[in-house]
Amino acid sequence: MARRDFSPPLPERRFGALKRSADHGSGSLKRSAEHSFESLRHSAEYGFTLVEMLVAVMIFAMLATAGVVLLRGGVEGQAAVTTHLDALADVQRGLATLDADLSQATERISRTQSGTFAPAFFGRAAQGDEPLMQFVRDGWSNPGALRRASLQKIEYWWREGRIERIGYPAVDGAAPPEPAVLFEGVRALTLRYRDRQGNWRERWAPETPRQMPTAVEMVLIRGSDPPLTLRFLVGTAINQPESDDATPEGFGNAT
Repeated sequence: MARRDFSPPLPERRFGALKRSADHGSGSLKRSAEHSFESLRHSAEYGFTLVEMLVAVMIFAMLATAGVVLLRGGVEGQAAVTTHLDALADVQRGLATLDADLSQATERISRTQSGTFAPAFFGRAAQGDEPLMQFVRDGWSNPGALRRASLQKIEYWWREGRIERIGYPAVDGAAPPEPAVLFEGVRALTLRYRDRQGNWRERWAPETPRQMPTAVEMVLIRGSDPPLTLRFLVGTAINQPESDDATPEGFGNAT
């Protein structure tokens, strides 16, 4: 008697195998999703681990340090710029004042508070117990329309590291007011005066009371800065002939 083959046809076998594989894959994906969900739920319930917290703290510390360094650099840079601008403003103010005074110096003999004559221009070497320069300038501004002359007697001093300017309220016999500071921190100062022959003198002591220098050179050193050389023309003396005016009576006591 012939044997019968009850095995399913080949297409049905392949379909069954694919079905079992799909069921197995679906089960694996389901288990993986359930495991991931359990891990997330576990993290939400119990927080981060110690390693994760240490890594987060380290990253935050690095960012905070970088921010502090940048902020400090910006503040120090701004402070340096402000200091430089202040120093530059001081120099420009001093230059403008010196130039305005010396460029309008005039041949005007004055009297001191004690009544003695003073020459039109007197210049000394750098020292602290006597004025550096003394002269009379024209063009004194009068915005308040006060009853006074346009001439003003000027003195420059170097005391305690400061270059000071004194503007007298009157040319003759007035007491000196409080000085105005032009430069601070001046640790070294040199002055020279140029005559009409082009020679530089360390001291300007005129032979005649109206004789004036043609230029003034000032070399000053402030703190650790390099030397600053300033040169100014003195009034219109460079274009004027030598004065042969007689010495006023009593000028021998000039100071």
